[in-house]
Amino acid sequence: MELPDLAKVWSLISDKLSTWLEISIKHIPNMLVAVLLALLFMLLANIAARGCRSLLRRSLDSQQIADLLSAIVKVLVVGIGLFVALDFVGLQGTVTSLLAGAGIIGLALGFAFQDMTENLIAGIVMGIRKPFKIGDVIEAGEVFGTVWSINLRNTLVQTFSGQLEIVPNKILFRNVLTNYSYNGHRRIEIPVGISYADDPQHAAEVIVKAINQHDFVIRRDETAVYAKGFGESSVDLLVWFWIDYPGEPGFMQARHRGVATVKNALEEADILIPFPIRTLDFGAKGGEKLSDMLSLEKRAQAEALQKDAEEKSEASQ
Repeated sequence: MELPDLAKVWSLISDKLSTWLEISIKHIPNMLVAVLLALLFMLLANIAARGCRSLLRRSLDSQQIADLLSAIVKVLVVGIGLFVALDFVGLQGTVTSLLAGAGIIGLALGFAFQDMTENLIAGIVMGIRKPFKIGDVIEAGEVFGTVWSINLRNTLVQTFSGQLEIVPNKILFRNVLTNYSYNGHRRIEIPVGISYADDPQHAAEVIVKAINQHDFVIRRDETAVYAKGFGESSVDLLVWFWIDYPGEPGFMQARHRGVATVKNALEEADILIPFPIRTLDFGAKGGEKLSDMLSLEKRAQAEALQKDAEEKSEASQ
């Protein structure tokens, strides 16, 4: 076996190293500029993150959302600086590969953590749009209570029974959300029935006058009573009045005092709130009451007894 010429091999290696060294020397200025650009973008990223965090913490209720968004801004600025630096030294292929890899990794993570990602995005969107804030009374689906805390993935709601519910943000984002604290007022509705012998208009005037005497009632010109329909034993009315919400007294206490006021006002005006009444009608087309049928039956029995007595009297004679 013939051994390779060592001088020729060394010549090839020397030429290759010389070429690499020449190329490296030529790219030293570009590399220095790329390093400077990367450092500059890192500095800009820190400044942008601090400014964004300060601004978002003043505008958002959740500091976690503010910190997350500021971190995203920082990563984006650093990433842009890295891509610019790599492109400056002629590594365009590396930039393309990194972008493609980042896209594939992001897609895989999105599918793997779909539920977590959905809650996270919903939390960020709600943090920006702010459909509610801490202390608001909200209702969405089966969730009904006071907002206790707002996090990136979930919202803590304290129910009126004293329980603390951890609600995923996607549930609040998907469902119809009612914020009872947004307008600052709330309407209370109280159903009540009066007898058919009483005048609904007179009852409405009595109730409105009594309700408006309470200090917690607002927008008194909108306090109203409407006839809802005909019940089995009463004319059904619906009482409306407005209160500050949240405020004092609370909703339950205001409704309690409203019910008591309606009852007392109707009693003072001699307007009857009837008990359920059942009237039995045995006529095929109506009109024959039980009392009338009992009277006819008693009359028939009396006539039969009288006839029997007459027959016995004739027989004895």
